[in-house]
Amino acid sequence: MTEPAWLTVLTTTDSEEKARSLARGAVEARLAACAQISAPVTSVYRWENAIESTEEWQVLLKTTAERYEELEEHIEAVHDYETPEIIAIPVVRGSASYLAWVTAQTAPVVAL
Repeated sequence: MTEPAWLTVLTTTDSEEKARSLARGAVEARLAACAQISAPVTSVYRWENAIESTEEWQVLLKTTAERYEELEEHIEAVHDYETPEIIAIPVVRGSASYLAWVTAQTAPVVAL
C-alpha cells in the first residue's frame, strides 16, 4: 500500500486567537495550503491523573505528505501546550484540481 500524497492535519488550542495564529503561520510558511478553524468544541481528556474538560478550537490544516514533518515541527515550535494534539488523517480521494492546488500551495519556494 502506498503512502497518501495529501493529509489533513488536526490540532487544537485553547483560544480562537491562538487557532488563527497557528493557521496563519502554517499557511504563510507554505506548510499548509489552507486551514479551517472550527467553533469551540469541548474536549474531555485525562491529564496528570485527572479528568479534564476544556473548551478548545480545532484547526484542520490541508497539506502534502511531503510537508508533514515540517508542519509537525512548526506546530510543536509555536504551540503552547506541553503535548499538543497533532494527528494526520490521510486523504484517500479528492478533487484532482483541489489536490493539485494543495500541492502547488505547499511547494517549497526555490530561490534562484
